[in-house]
Amino acid sequence: MFYHKKELIEKAVNIDDPNPRFAQLLLEQFGGATGELSAALQYWVQSFHTEHSGIRDMLQDIAVEEFSHLEMVGRLIEVHTKNVDQTEAFKSTLFAVRGKGPHFLDSQGSAWTAAYLNEGGDVVRDLRANIAAEAGARQTYEELIKLAPDHQTKEVLVNLLTREVSHTKMFMKALESVGKLTDPFFGNIQPDETVDIYYNLSSNGQEDQRGPWNSEPDFRYIANPSPHQK
Repeated sequence: MFYHKKELIEKAVNIDDPNPRFAQLLLEQFGGATGELSAALQYWVQSFHTEHSGIRDMLQDIAVEEFSHLEMVGRLIEVHTKNVDQTEAFKSTLFAVRGKGPHFLDSQGSAWTAAYLNEGGDVVRDLRANIAAEAGARQTYEELIKLAPDHQTKEVLVNLLTREVSHTKMFMKALESVGKLTDPFFGNIQPDETVDIYYNLSSNGQEDQRGPWNSEPDFRYIANPSPHQK
């Protein structure tokens, strides 16, 4: 059962000076790849991939929160396109053809697609995908905040960015609770004997770079690999 309360999850969105060009950029978080619709649907369907009742509940709670964020972004787009349809700024945007308010398009006019969703039927794989998804959304919000034309808009976007950080931490804690935050293995098929090999397959003519990603005790470094070497 879903229940919609006709109030925003955060403070009301009020803008003194509508900016339809910025509203077009905001479409990225409404109908874009890193947008709130993508996150809400991704987390919701992932919730059916796990029998862990706590993680399922968390995924569904976050999914519903993402729908509330979609409402906030939609409201921002609405107020930035309201009563400005006669301005040159409005006429130069996607809204001149599609109409005021939000649409399931990204900032370049490409329609939203389910191809944006990253879910694969295993909760560990899904949670890791979600950490990457939140990072993408956070990056988009950060760029939007830099371009925000007014303080009110920026304040809303900072709150949305903050919640992306919160969700990332929740997903990390969920992975930690099942012992998979730093463990690269999941599933039932064991890897073969090449699992700890690092192949040095690039060179810039200088000393090759070494670090914990290619050093003992976790990795065997093959400085000059040859075909079929194990």
